Amino acid sequence: MVLILASAIVMVAGALWYTSLFLPMTIVVVTATAAGVFGSVTLGCGLFALAFYSDKSGHDADSRNATIASHRAD
Repeated sequence: MVLILASAIVMVAGALWYTSLFLPMTIVVVTATAAGVFGSVTLGCGLFALAFYSDKSGHDADSRNATIASHRAD
């Protein structure tokens, strides 16, 4: 969890540096960039974690078997 937060902070810093090359750094630009990048990184990591958890716990097997059974009925 700490690694994810650290990588999100590094990404925000990089995005702010890149944005500063092209735009004036107002409070609105800084806030929008920080919230957007931080939110995207943490949401992406969370969704990947849920996908791996779902695969390990066996919840995906039910949906996989349901699609196989429907193809056999045809």
